Amino acid sequence: MKDLSKYQGIIPAFYACYDDNGEVSAERTAAFANYLFEKGVKGLYVCGSSGECIYQSKEERKLILESVMSAVGGKMTIIAHVGCNNTRDSMELAAHAESLGVDAIASIPPIYFHLPDSSIAKYWNDISSAAPNTDFIIYNIPQLAGVSLTIPLFREMRKNPNVIGVKNSSMPVQDIQMFKMEGGDDCIIFNGPDEQFVSGRLIGAGAGIGGTYGVMPELFLKADEVLKKGNMVEACKIQHAIDKIIYAMCDCKCNMYAAAKQILREQGINIGGVRAPLADITEEGIELAHKVKVMIDEAIEKFVK
Repeated sequence: MKDLSKYQGIIPAFYACYDDNGEVSAERTAAFANYLFEKGVKGLYVCGSSGECIYQSKEERKLILESVMSAVGGKMTIIAHVGCNNTRDSMELAAHAESLGVDAIASIPPIYFHLPDSSIAKYWNDISSAAPNTDFIIYNIPQLAGVSLTIPLFREMRKNPNVIGVKNSSMPVQDIQMFKMEGGDDCIIFNGPDEQFVSGRLIGAGAGIGGTYGVMPELFLKADEVLKKGNMVEACKIQHAIDKIIYAMCDCKCNMYAAAKQILREQGINIGGVRAPLADITEEGIELAHKVKVMIDEAIEKFVK
């Protein structure tokens, strides 16, 4: 049985860091990685949805991962999302990630064409074969990928000894329970939807990977702490505060990650904007994001300090 303890805890989905011209910035990437390390999170999930990977080239994704590993590799658990919309590029990124010494690689299923389970399994196993000494995590996000991880497909993938679990971003919390029941103790399920962190953990998730952790790691760390102590009432209060913040972020008249990056600017770290066609922050959005930043400060003051 594998030791999965290095994956248990709060793992922010790392945001893409751009310079003022919209190009990937190695300097800002390293600075953001160190910023999150100092916050005390368990690890980082690099080049996933929150990292805008679908709008980046292979070379940019390699630079991002290299910059993260240079800054915090060996100090944090690093999971590299390597999925592209073709097998060859995905395998290249997987081999690159393994060469840098990441803890695990992950991948969404192929998107656009609706492929049978057998083709999806081959895609994932081919990717894994390019990083034969590295753990593999299935990324289930059906609302964006257009295909759901089924139990038969999960069962087939579990034949691959590198497959250690699922980053589950489907909304039904029951899915976490099903995957955990199928995978057993030798499998870790990561809660994906931040709005259900507490319920996901209670039903079987061993950790969380989330796209809003980066702007409020303190709240997720505190929720994780009180959960471990069995204080469900306090955990639910923190979750409710988190959810109000997330809903307000989504109402900032821009892409949610643009709002997150504006909040980070107010928190003292500039990682640029978002890449088109994602909608960047507007003047109205800046005002709304400021109000969200105040909500975060107030929640940290109430629950953490």
